[in-house]
Amino acid sequence: MTPISRKQPLYDQLVDLLHEKIENEMGAGDMLPSERELCETYGLSRTTVRLALAELERQGLVTRQHGRGTFVSESVREATNLMGTYSFTEQMKSMGRVPTTVVLEFDTIGDPVIRMKRLRAADGIPMMVERTYLPASEFLGLSRRDVEAQPLYDIMEKVYHETIRVAEEEFCASVARKDDAELLGIGEAAPVLKLYRTTFNVKNTAIEYTRSVARADQFRYKVSHYRG
Repeated sequence: MTPISRKQPLYDQLVDLLHEKIENEMGAGDMLPSERELCETYGLSRTTVRLALAELERQGLVTRQHGRGTFVSESVREATNLMGTYSFTEQMKSMGRVPTTVVLEFDTIGDPVIRMKRLRAADGIPMMVERTYLPASEFLGLSRRDVEAQPLYDIMEKVYHETIRVAEEEFCASVARKDDAELLGIGEAAPVLKLYRTTFNVKNTAIEYTRSVARADQFRYKVSHYRG
């Protein structure tokens, strides 16, 4: 057992200890020791333990279920590598989960631009809300029925013969607005990840811009850096 020192705030130390334990010894769905057990193991007060668990929940590492306990979040199972071309459908399938997509909105605006709003889920759990914009000139005839029937990137590549060269993505921590929170089944102002993706084809034409709001308790992202 790693000892608790007095040089760092106690709940910060417990957060670090439990974070390391989750990363190295536990898997998604595993239950953490109870508050009482943590108090006894580390000689801490119930208030300090609760603060630490609340911080781990805020970071998306655990979920707390009233009357049952605290469990390692599904997001710990596998992180999405942003260095690769990302497909929600393929990512969820690779993790052994069943992806579903509900098209909430689909219309044409502006110059013209195809706009759609989709709710992405895995195993029936809402995961993210995506707002996507496509140049209509590149996807003539694209319909709501098309994007309801198959993944968007499959349509791009197989139907419209677009080859994706690169996808640039930025992301940041935020809190959920009321409308997104209702769709994701989380509380208003709950922690979320906001992602902004621009996809380019081999002609260096932007063929997709997507703004996503992802549940922080369900998603983890990583970036791999390679030394040249």
